[in-house]
Amino acid sequence: MSSWMKMLKDLTVRPKGERRIRKSPSFSFEEDMNKPLSGQTVKEILSKSSDIVFREFSFPGKSRIPCMLVVVDGLVDKNILDQFVLKPLMVDLNHHPELERVTLSNVIEITIQNFLPGIEIKKISKMEEAVSTILSGDAVIFFGESTEAISIGARGWANRGVNEPIAESIVKGPHEGFTETLRINTSLLRRKIKHPSLRIISLKLGDISNTELVVTYIEKIANKDIVSEVLLRLSKIKMDSVIDVGYIEEMIEDFPYSPFPQIAYTERPDVLAGKLLEGKVGIILDGTPIVLVVPAILVEFLNVNEDYYQRAMTAILSRFVRYVGAFVAVVAPSTYIAVTTFHQEIIPTDLLMSISAGRQGVPFPALLEALTMTIVLEILQEAGLRLPKPIGQTIGIVGALIIGDAAVNAGLVSPLMVIIIGLTAVASYAIPYYDLSLAVRLLRFPLMILAGILGFFGVAVGLYAILIHLLGLRSFGVPYTSPIAPLRVRALLQDTFVRAPWWALKRRPQLIDVQEPRSKGKG
Repeated sequence: MSSWMKMLKDLTVRPKGERRIRKSPSFSFEEDMNKPLSGQTVKEILSKSSDIVFREFSFPGKSRIPCMLVVVDGLVDKNILDQFVLKPLMVDLNHHPELERVTLSNVIEITIQNFLPGIEIKKISKMEEAVSTILSGDAVIFFGESTEAISIGARGWANRGVNEPIAESIVKGPHEGFTETLRINTSLLRRKIKHPSLRIISLKLGDISNTELVVTYIEKIANKDIVSEVLLRLSKIKMDSVIDVGYIEEMIEDFPYSPFPQIAYTERPDVLAGKLLEGKVGIILDGTPIVLVVPAILVEFLNVNEDYYQRAMTAILSRFVRYVGAFVAVVAPSTYIAVTTFHQEIIPTDLLMSISAGRQGVPFPALLEALTMTIVLEILQEAGLRLPKPIGQTIGIVGALIIGDAAVNAGLVSPLMVIIIGLTAVASYAIPYYDLSLAVRLLRFPLMILAGILGFFGVAVGLYAILIHLLGLRSFGVPYTSPIAPLRVRALLQDTFVRAPWWALKRRPQLIDVQEPRSKGKG
């Protein structure tokens, strides 16, 4: 019994301090990583993989030095290697004036300074660095028995072009999005912020995957404590592999068991640039177009970048619609259950008669009726999401119409219940962030159960519990409900429920402490 309790505790209780982590397995070639760097040892480590190419040639000169170029087929640009590496070293050196003084001891320095025309060229001296460089898509040249080598930037794999993100489509504004290639993403960000204070710090995560990652922020604006905390939490991640930002999000968030997202994300360079200008920190991972942004607050998950590209009054109307939609998505089913089960006296007589006529012959109570239809809606949404896009849209629309009509005709649910569930689904689509939409869908169920047991009192208890939970959340030390609680009037009037005109935005939103609070407004 004690072993079962210990296992349950390990799975559910997060230990204080550094999170308990799974140890990475050890491999036989890890001992070779500590050996002096040599081409032969690298060949022994990597030769069992068929996609590793070893190109051997001789360096011309007084004493012909045996050389070996090591690359991963499919990760390098072969034209770069042919024109700017192999051709200069094998063909163009025959009459070079520096060739006469080349020896094994100085071949690397002379080659870097005189023979290779590339930009990303550096000397490496560690075995682990050489293997990691090769597997990351660069080329490495080994010279005889030298314990040093040359790394050449020659990455050239196939990648997806810059397209508009599907999840963040807009009408007015930039239509470019991040891709799965890290350096394309950093270049898109640089195009938006052409300032030397933009910092891009490179890291690697995953003991086996060695996934590249960058932390980006604006040094003049970002809070140094938040930047240090982000780097500290990332440094404590010890995993075999980090394939997507979801791995990182779950490891660095403050409250892992909260249904609410505590880290914002985006696929748009303009959104990331705007967040950095507010003093936030971005986390870009190689292999995914999604970028994490910290810290995050609740109201940001209901605002979209298009609010800043429209006129202020239009943006205010759009935000009002989204806030109303989020509220309706949370409370509509539970309100219907409470009213029809416990509080019929607040319904006008004509409407009450209409509801009673619609529910005549329905064998289930309102709670079971609402739970069943909500579960059916969730199944249809999940099916439409996982199926191919043309089929998924058909399943979602036609399935809802057919099942809803059949359920009403069979007398299993009332027509008003179908309307309420449909309104709830449409309202949840007004929430721009998918993670917040999932949280709303999850909270809907306990609210419906409380409404079915206690009526409006149960709904109030549930909403109070959600409010208390929200007030206790923090995202990297920043209150989740800011600027409402704690109240920050300037930020509340600037960019929360309303969006002030650009000429009135003379200071940055006071959501987090920043080094440079002033912005460039009119006047």
